[in-house]
Amino acid sequence: MKTTLSTLWMSAFFALSALTASAAGTLTPAESGCKPAEIVSHDVNVVINNGFAKTEVIQQFRNRNNRTVEAIYSFPLPKSASLSEVTVQIGEKTINGEVVDKKTANRVYGEEKQKGNNAALATKEGYQDFQFNIANLAPDASATVRFVYYQPLPVDTGVVRYVYPLEEGGTKDHAAEAFWIRNSKPGGKTTLRIIVRSAWPLDGVRAPGGTVVDQKLDLKKGIADITYELGNGLERDFVFYYQLASDLPGRLEVIPYKKAGAKEGTFLMVLTPGIDLKPITSGADYAFVLDCSGSMHGNKIRTLCEGVVRTLEKMQPADRFRIITFDSSASDFTRGWVAATPENIRKWSRKISSLTSCGSTNLYDAMKMALSKLDADRITSIILVTDGVTNTGIVTPKAFHKLMKSADVRVFGFLMGNSANWPLMRTICNVSGGFYEGVSNNDDILGKLMLAKSKIVFESLHDVRVKISGVPTYDLTGESLKKLYRGQQLVIFGKYRKGGVADVSLTVRLSGREQTYQCRVDFPENAQENPELERLWAMSRIEMFEDMANAGLTPKEEANSAIRDLGLQYQLVTDETSMLVLSDEAFDSYKIERRNRTRIAEEHAAQSRRMSAPIRNYRADVPRGGESENRMFNGNAPRLGGGAVSPFLVLIAMVLAITAINAAGAKWKTENGK
Repeated sequence: MKTTLSTLWMSAFFALSALTASAAGTLTPAESGCKPAEIVSHDVNVVINNGFAKTEVIQQFRNRNNRTVEAIYSFPLPKSASLSEVTVQIGEKTINGEVVDKKTANRVYGEEKQKGNNAALATKEGYQDFQFNIANLAPDASATVRFVYYQPLPVDTGVVRYVYPLEEGGTKDHAAEAFWIRNSKPGGKTTLRIIVRSAWPLDGVRAPGGTVVDQKLDLKKGIADITYELGNGLERDFVFYYQLASDLPGRLEVIPYKKAGAKEGTFLMVLTPGIDLKPITSGADYAFVLDCSGSMHGNKIRTLCEGVVRTLEKMQPADRFRIITFDSSASDFTRGWVAATPENIRKWSRKISSLTSCGSTNLYDAMKMALSKLDADRITSIILVTDGVTNTGIVTPKAFHKLMKSADVRVFGFLMGNSANWPLMRTICNVSGGFYEGVSNNDDILGKLMLAKSKIVFESLHDVRVKISGVPTYDLTGESLKKLYRGQQLVIFGKYRKGGVADVSLTVRLSGREQTYQCRVDFPENAQENPELERLWAMSRIEMFEDMANAGLTPKEEANSAIRDLGLQYQLVTDETSMLVLSDEAFDSYKIERRNRTRIAEEHAAQSRRMSAPIRNYRADVPRGGESENRMFNGNAPRLGGGAVSPFLVLIAMVLAITAINAAGAKWKTENGK
């Protein structure tokens, strides 16, 4: 048995195990004497269509207590998610959600709860999760909750990654965890159906941890329709990948939305540079800043260590590395820079593997230490792996913003698990010109770290600026970056006043020289296919205001006011707004405008039309009218892998090997009575 496991581990070379952390689920105060509401069923429908995903979650709850209770459900907050719909069905009655300011929502929900009426409330609890409260669930009564959120899904080196988050992440305080009894075990099966409609052909799809029960694939047409059964209740994230076909062109895509006669339209612009970025052959320095605090306990710290060890093994002798660990304080683990020789890599790999987790989280001191002892003659990058929950020392985002402006060093951040501090990581990485990604506990941190290294060791595009002229545009987000890395897309949301032909130019510095890429683009006066873009645009603006407030660039009160206004106008659950779910009669009695009802009807109609129509390609840099050439880039878009064996296929082999390991381990335990 030991020999078999050893062989499987070697063939897999790296794996990620599940954390023993609390998961999404129903909550009941531990001292109440009540049982958490039972989750009868849990079904998820996902549609990924041209750059963004719609996730619909349907859960049925049953009150197994002999008294009326308030059911509370907690759901980890996905990255850049805009919670847009909530409905609750109790018996034959369905109540629907409208977004109002947080104080009003809490007051009205409390009044309806006190009256014994059916009501629900959806709130955003900081950066950690969404919480759903369902009032007055009678004994043995059932309630079906349905909620919908949208999120952008950019392509990175030809790969799109979607995560359905379920694990809580282990970052909440111990008092909160002790307060709640949590039920995360559905009584029935958990199913997840995912539909991909890509304008470009696909090379493959994969989903570690899901059992396929139905599948329809037409990869050449960019279509995948797969239903999975999730065997771990609500305790494990679901991670899904698909890879675009090879040799796709560098391109500019513009997805518009504008009602006929409307004063303004909304657009999503995605640039995928087809620019030959040459590898950097000189040695580089890599500072690994590793979170060893108590919230990284269990398999999270083991996953981190294994990922860093495997990354060190891929370094070149001319490279150098430095490892800084932090919990309540920061420590220079390697005591300076170490040459990446085979002997040093073996030595420090052993030391890294012995790291343990404890204490609180002093991220500021760790980042300050990482910015010391820099060599001006060498390219230096910081790879930060943490859950981002800093609680010791200096903790304000404004201080992190000032610290990162003190040195010209890129930070590549990886947030482990759910309930992690997205706003703080955005502040750190955006001001440094780096980038950040989430890492699920059902994900592949080695692949993430190696992807970061593949960006670092290639040239990047500096001082990236996009200019749109000929069509009045405004309230853009993401139009300028310090750097754009190999395989990275530039995603821009914006508004435009009227349709017309626009000149779009991308200006960058490459190899010390300024270069400009340009084309002409049609902005339509009438385009009603994608009304969801308005919510996605609003969410990108909300994140922009959060970042500005965190960096001290705008007063907190001013940012909160802007976030509140955006949440109300575009019906999004934010830190300043909540989704109030009531009967039609109750909305009328409180004189609450039904903005969301109107918006949802438009979105559903558009979604129905899209599903019955051929997939539309929104590439914009194509010949127009009598033009013979209008391409923005002459080269192909970078893609993960190359050569005889694609890393994408290696990852599939790894997942199969890990599945075999787990199965063999389970069998051994069963046979030996463990």
